[in-house]
Amino acid sequence: MARKRTVSDIASQRGTSVDDVLAHLKRAGIEVVDGEVSVDEEAIEKAYAATSPAGPRRPRTNPGGHRRRVIIDAGASRRGAQTGGGRQRRGRRGRGDRGDEQPVQPVAPTGIVKVPSGATVKDVSQLLGVSTPEIIKALMGYGEMVTITQTLSDEAIEVLAGDFGREVEITRAADEEAELEAEAVDDPADLKPRASVITVMGHVDHGKTSLLDAIRDTAVAAGEAGGITQHIGAYQVRHNGQLVTFIDTPGHAAFTAMRARGAKVTDIAAIVVAADDGVMPQTVEAIDHAKAAGVPMVIVVNKIDKPEANVERIKQQLTEYEIVPEEWGGDTVFVEASAKKRLGLDNFLDMLLLVAEVGDLKANPDAPASGYIIESRVDPGRGVVATMLVSRGTLVVGDAIVAGEASGRVRAMRDFKAEPLKAGGPSTPVEIVGFDELPTAGEFCRVVKDERTARSLGQKRANRIKTEALARQRSLTLDDVFARIAEGKVLDLNLIVKADVQGSLEALTDALLKIQHPEVKVRVIHSGVGGVNESDVMLAAASTAIIIGFNVRPSAAAATLAESEGVDVRSYRVIYKVTEDITAALVGMLKPEYEEFVLGQAEVRQLFRASKIGTIAGCMVTRGTITRNAGIRVLRNDVVVHDGKMASLKRFAEDVREAQEGFECGILLDGFNDIKEGDVLEAYESREVAREV
Repeated sequence: MARKRTVSDIASQRGTSVDDVLAHLKRAGIEVVDGEVSVDEEAIEKAYAATSPAGPRRPRTNPGGHRRRVIIDAGASRRGAQTGGGRQRRGRRGRGDRGDEQPVQPVAPTGIVKVPSGATVKDVSQLLGVSTPEIIKALMGYGEMVTITQTLSDEAIEVLAGDFGREVEITRAADEEAELEAEAVDDPADLKPRASVITVMGHVDHGKTSLLDAIRDTAVAAGEAGGITQHIGAYQVRHNGQLVTFIDTPGHAAFTAMRARGAKVTDIAAIVVAADDGVMPQTVEAIDHAKAAGVPMVIVVNKIDKPEANVERIKQQLTEYEIVPEEWGGDTVFVEASAKKRLGLDNFLDMLLLVAEVGDLKANPDAPASGYIIESRVDPGRGVVATMLVSRGTLVVGDAIVAGEASGRVRAMRDFKAEPLKAGGPSTPVEIVGFDELPTAGEFCRVVKDERTARSLGQKRANRIKTEALARQRSLTLDDVFARIAEGKVLDLNLIVKADVQGSLEALTDALLKIQHPEVKVRVIHSGVGGVNESDVMLAAASTAIIIGFNVRPSAAAATLAESEGVDVRSYRVIYKVTEDITAALVGMLKPEYEEFVLGQAEVRQLFRASKIGTIAGCMVTRGTITRNAGIRVLRNDVVVHDGKMASLKRFAEDVREAQEGFECGILLDGFNDIKEGDVLEAYESREVAREV
């Protein structure tokens, strides 16, 4: 008689899988409802006999004749298991089969191995051709407990490479960008002449912007805060039918990184030196940047109209830095000019075109566009705006672009005159709208296939930079703990820095972090491009920070919130004013420093003992002055036996404020009566000394 049975019971009885039983019952036309079936043993045997050429299958039994218990896995067939016993299936997952498999041994590399900075233990194992357990064991020998996914520092990677006899080269994200730049090789037949790129560099207030102002006949310098350029400006002028691109860099000491970027993207470096001021520190730095970039230099001696101008002195000074003018047998072009009087400007442009002609400057305008980000900022109406100098190809509105971590699509372009552009060729400075975040100034920017590719590359670069940052972090040691405990008295001046453009933000942050003192430290807890908003104020309130706004102002809501929260928001337009104020604030935070000044000495000649008040010392002032409120110490054989205060100072029977040298006086010490004749009483006071950072 047929009875209800579950499919799993049938599979267990026959020593097979549930899927196998279901397949046989289905082929035999037997219906299965909710995992149960109404059949007898004979129907099941017929179902198997009808679908199996090998005849009916019998339940598997142990040699002793007893039916063994089998664990059924409903997913066994999906993992590729065929009909077979449970012991076999367990064997596949157990140690038996794994024992037959030989572990794959890493292949030792030949030559120099390139290892990315921030690589994990697993990555290093594969790249060095060393098994992971050996890597972990080697690190344990150095006292480092790591996991297979842990990031290793560059130093650890180099040490491991030395231990295992491998030669490695640590690569970084910046190196990969440099390789991308180097890969851009064009067919000489595709190259066409392009405009020269001139970077104007020099010391602060030597007239760089005024010189460009005179050339472009505009009034840029009048709009600069304090007459000092605060960020890079890129412009184009036409002379004798040829375009020349100028990049104006700041001359202030804080803008070293900007000058370095200007030298990196230029063809010719124009070093401006004031005829009345001579060679200054930033002049030397600009020369070093130009030499490091390997670009030719043109020396512009500006302000020759001033009575104190001395061009020969400047030529002599520059010879100390291996800059020799052509008339002295050197190879450096010297031009004398006056921006104010409009003197020598045509000669300056002629010399620039001459040097550019020698360089035979060409580029491929038909290649995928690439170049460098000169500057970036957040515009309230347009969002992220970046200035790019196109060095190769032609950038067109609609192109997908990526620059480091930032990516996007060119939604709009403008030239340096703020006029709309549809395309920008080589040596053209363009203002781009369309990045999803602020690109870092100096980043290599390029056009890619589509926006999806750009986002992917940007995210990949961001992850790479994150792992590199992890690799640079040092582990906390016991020495660090002791050092932090010792620095418990160190005060922090927390700052939130906001600026109008990325380059100014970078320069200002670097300048602020250079202001240090063993007792007071400057900490920039947050920085960004754009105006001061409510979140900045709330962060400042929570961390007791000062907000520094450089060429930006707080919004109305942020200003109201700052007033209610008592947050100090300061706005500046000139960078050295920021550093001056922060330095002054640090001085105010320093603990007072006191210096001891000896006022005078008195010798004890006679003692008078009074039962009610104690021992009075009759003294003769031998040097200086003894004052009533001064500190007093007792010297016995030049050894200090007491240091304290005076209870009273008298001459005869009257209390006096001081006793001059050569006069007698009576001194009663506060809380000390063990005075002896011959002791010396020394009066002193502590004065606060001005602190400096």
